[in-house]
Amino acid sequence: MSRATETPAFKYVGGELELFEKAVNWKRYWRNGIQPYVGGDVLEVGAGIGANTRTLSDLPHRSWTCLEPDGTLAAQIPPMGPRYSTRVGTTKELATHERFDSILYIDVLEHIEDDRGELIRAVRQLKAGGYVIVLSPAHQFLYTPFDRAIGHFRRYSRAMLRAVAPPELREVKVVYMDSAGMLASAANRLVLNQSMPKESQILAWDRIMIPVSRRLDPLLLNRVGKSVLGVWQRGALIG
Repeated sequence: MSRATETPAFKYVGGELELFEKAVNWKRYWRNGIQPYVGGDVLEVGAGIGANTRTLSDLPHRSWTCLEPDGTLAAQIPPMGPRYSTRVGTTKELATHERFDSILYIDVLEHIEDDRGELIRAVRQLKAGGYVIVLSPAHQFLYTPFDRAIGHFRRYSRAMLRAVAPPELREVKVVYMDSAGMLASAANRLVLNQSMPKESQILAWDRIMIPVSRRLDPLLLNRVGKSVLGVWQRGALIG
């Protein structure tokens, strides 16, 4: 992995990355949902400390670029081999000739104030036939002090996420995930009303709720969930 460049004037305000790294069942769940669309030259926007990079590292790919605006976080991404590189910055700093087959926003788009502008930039960096993949927290009525503390501008409904997708993208799927987690959160806001959940609460959700959600979500046709997953493809004939 290449050495991260000098840190720009950006500092991530959250502290949940290390905590949610322990949610292994959840990571496996959404990984299965995006696996068919990840490959070739991959750009991971907002790679953080590389937790999701490691989750996806065994998927077939040609190159993997970890793009992270916080240099302190980027420096914590471990070396993972010659196909991986780390860059400190945002999509605004990408060169116009740089193109990718898959562009990932895993729990990232909600941190970006101009989400529509961000996805427009993503399309410019996307190869014809390539995929944009977004995983974000769902439902604004679940927005809590925890969201605010870690820098979320919003939570998304399916309609909100569809509304910010540029017209050059063809929707593959926009679905909710983690129905059990949503129902538990709606019934008991204890975890989400805290500025930061405890490790024991994260582990309980991951070990108990996520296995239930994996069975329940298909029965509910993925119309209920605490997270929303969107996948779009750029038309093969678009230059």
